[in-house]
Amino acid sequence: MLQVIDLFFDYGSTRILEGIGARIEGGRVLSVVGPNGAGKTTLLKCIVRILKLARGSILIEDRDATCISRRELAKYLGYVPQNMPAKIPMTVFEMVLTGRKPYLSWRPSEQDLWITANILHEMDIQDLAMRDVEQLSGGQAQKVLLARALAQEPRYLLLDEPTSNLDLRHQLEVLDMIATLVKNKGIGAMMAMHDLNLAARFSDTILMLKEGKVFSIGTPSEVITPKNIREVYGVEVAVRRDNGYPHIQALHCVIDHSDSD
Repeated sequence: MLQVIDLFFDYGSTRILEGIGARIEGGRVLSVVGPNGAGKTTLLKCIVRILKLARGSILIEDRDATCISRRELAKYLGYVPQNMPAKIPMTVFEMVLTGRKPYLSWRPSEQDLWITANILHEMDIQDLAMRDVEQLSGGQAQKVLLARALAQEPRYLLLDEPTSNLDLRHQLEVLDMIATLVKNKGIGAMMAMHDLNLAARFSDTILMLKEGKVFSIGTPSEVITPKNIREVYGVEVAVRRDNGYPHIQALHCVIDHSDSD
């Protein structure tokens, strides 16, 4: 289990996250939702130690994450950013192989090459192996970033907006793939998500943030309610059940006249 305990993060003198608590369990998906600026991406970056906590702790299998070397941490946590890193001339195979870096002593072993090839096959992107990463479509690039994270053989996946810039078909394809990998491999996953309907469909637990604080956490049915969405997003919605999952229909924005003359 990965636990986030009373996490605080400040950017300069501005508090971004305050008292965040959550846990990620193997074989389950937790989605972090909230308006722009609520702290979703910041939370993921704090967990993977891209950003330094102001206060609080992160425990991985009951170990303090700050006491784990970055090389070893990469064996626990696979981070999937929104976009490809800065342009580097590299094939898809080479990009995915970089996920084996925590295990490399000097050069890739036969096992590293086999694991990379196997992941490409599992994700059905083996035909892209020799393609330059700069030539990929948005959906292809997202799959390659996911494959690179899986090459680390992590216990937990942290995904920052895995459906950003994807059309509807590729959104469903990528999320289906993540859900299948989580269940089949027993990996725990945390996803920062904008789309509440997709979060409800593909998550076991939803953590809803408002202004850097936990507003609500629970099952999709417990969190995705008209009252919560009105208070966090300022939008009136109707929520109905669709194949057992809550589905949102936006009605209109809530206009607050409390500060008007």
